Order: sequence, then C-alpha cells, then structure tokens
Amino acid sequence: MLYEMTVKRAEPMPRDQYQTVKEVADRLQVSEATVRNWVKDGELRAIEIGKGWRIADGDLETFLCKHATRAREMPGRDRGTVIDPATGGKGA
Repeated sequence: MLYEMTVKRAEPMPRDQYQTVKEVADRLQVSEATVRNWVKDGELRAIEIGKGWRIADGDLETFLCKHATRAREMPGRDRGTVIDPATGGKGA
C-alpha cells in the first residue's frame, strides 16, 4: 500500500522592515507605554524578538488605516463636500 506524503513548505519571510517600540512611539509622538498597550490589547500586531517587540511596517500601516478618521462634515453642506480645515470651507 502506497501512502501519499504531503510536504508542507514554510511560508516565505515577509520583506517588511521592522521597528522597535521606541521607534514607533517616536514616529507617532506617543509614549512607548502606549505602543506596548496597543500590542498587548491586540490592536497593533508585533512579534517578540529577544527582550523586545518588533513591529513590521505593513502591520503599522494596517493599524494606522484602522484608526484613521474621516474629514469633518459641515452642517448644511453636500455630503460629498470635503472641508479644508485650513480655510474653514471658505474659498482661497
């Protein structure tokens, strides 16, 4: 009786660059504790290497996209109109 063997190949390593918690905190101008809390709460994906966490560029981008806000809508305006906060909706 012949048995088929299935060989499972390892996924290739992602080609992302990795940043430390401190680097992410500095980039986003928040504390390192805030970044660690995001990781512990599962909001920001990270991998533990040695004594510290590393965050892939792609995971940081995903996190930022999930937390992005929409442009503010002004009452009485067409919903498709985006207000430029610099001019307050006034012409140039």
